[in-house]
Amino acid sequence: MKAPHFTLPYMFSDEQFELQEEIGKVIVLTFWASWCPDCGKDLPKKEQLYKTMNHDKVRMLTINVTGRERNPDDAVKYAEQFLTQPTLVDNGREIYDLFESDGVPTTVIINQNGYIHEQFGDKASFLEIVESLGSLI
Repeated sequence: MKAPHFTLPYMFSDEQFELQEEIGKVIVLTFWASWCPDCGKDLPKKEQLYKTMNHDKVRMLTINVTGRERNPDDAVKYAEQFLTQPTLVDNGREIYDLFESDGVPTTVIINQNGYIHEQFGDKASFLEIVESLGSLI
């Protein structure tokens, strides 16, 4: 299935991310919320992966699902403290719902041609995600 195109603002910049502009790279999106214990386990592992990735070939981003946050300030504090990969801010649950996500974290891997290669829910293991990503690069 072709990944739905979207534009979202970055959390710490006035710039916008447009999915269409990144086609040609493998794109890894992780939807998260600051209160989520599974996100607290998943995101540090993704941070380590992000730090070792070839950013010319793989674009890793997190998307804070503001529509699932209890307090938006908590998301900003979490991202400032724990994330170095670019963080986008969802418009409520708009993009989260567009990708038919049903829990956080949700990880979506989009191939170089703009198609969803695989999507993982909150119970997926980090190893499954890495193996799927590895099959594309």
